[in-house]
Amino acid sequence: MSGAAPHVPVLLGPLLAAVAPVRGTWIDGTFGAGGYARGLLDAGADRVIGIDRDPTVFRMAQAWAGDHGDRLRLVEGTFSDLDTLAGGPVDGVVLDLGVSSMQLDQAERGFSFLRDGPLDMRMGGDGPSAADLLNTADESRIADVLYHYGEERAARRIARAIVKARPLTRTAQLADVVQSCLPRPKPGQSHPATRAFQAIRIWVNDEFGQLVAGLAAAERALVPGGRLAVVSFHSLEDRIVKRFMQGRANAAGGGSRYAPEAPQDAPAFTLPFRRAIGADEDELAANPRARSAYLRVAVRTDAPAGEADDRTLGLPQLPGGG
Repeated sequence: MSGAAPHVPVLLGPLLAAVAPVRGTWIDGTFGAGGYARGLLDAGADRVIGIDRDPTVFRMAQAWAGDHGDRLRLVEGTFSDLDTLAGGPVDGVVLDLGVSSMQLDQAERGFSFLRDGPLDMRMGGDGPSAADLLNTADESRIADVLYHYGEERAARRIARAIVKARPLTRTAQLADVVQSCLPRPKPGQSHPATRAFQAIRIWVNDEFGQLVAGLAAAERALVPGGRLAVVSFHSLEDRIVKRFMQGRANAAGGGSRYAPEAPQDAPAFTLPFRRAIGADEDELAANPRARSAYLRVAVRTDAPAGEADDRTLGLPQLPGGG
């Protein structure tokens, strides 16, 4: 195989074991460095359709993608449209949520608080950047984003400091503003800006809206017996995935204070595993990032595709919408 040593994504081994046997046509809906796509092809997929909203990943894949000939098709777009982009039914869908380590390593993308760069955070090239939003939004809107999307308890204090420091144009500026509002972290604790950067990135890229739409698109695209495998890295994403799979498998129990019990359709999925799958000790030793990764798997039935109900998914809602 040509090019550099292949990128090995988090939970690749457990994912391939959980969806085995791998055959037919698969979608890697978050292509990135291509690690899952390569793993699926090596495991026996006839064809993989790699989808990503970031056009730079396809240029980086040129060194090795040709080795797979017409077994690998690369498509620029968002996984919320994966059923349309695939052009037909598929046997499996893999989604790896959040920002990739490759994007974090590129200071010019503006995702990292450890590397100074333009305050951008867009996974694709369109729409307003983080700087655009932070420099124009009301203080209350910024506080709501930090609290609901990042679970940041100091949201109002940080939002006030952001507005006072405007205009913000660099990631280091934002990181300094956030750090000034929070106590110094103890050894072993995450960087003080982690939650704020996560929240703003989710806001910029509409990640929760994209996730719900992508899960529904996967339900429409999968053949009976097809596998849906989703890797997430924080509790808000995992909660949405868990509730989607349980709800569409009719395994979520009765109603709740958020949504009353409703008449149930025929289940669109079955759940082969009761709990999320995590990394084993060997992977944790090799890749500490795997510690926060959750893998959930669902198997498509022959029931007609239905509609996802945002109210039942635990989707964080900003006051006033948006």
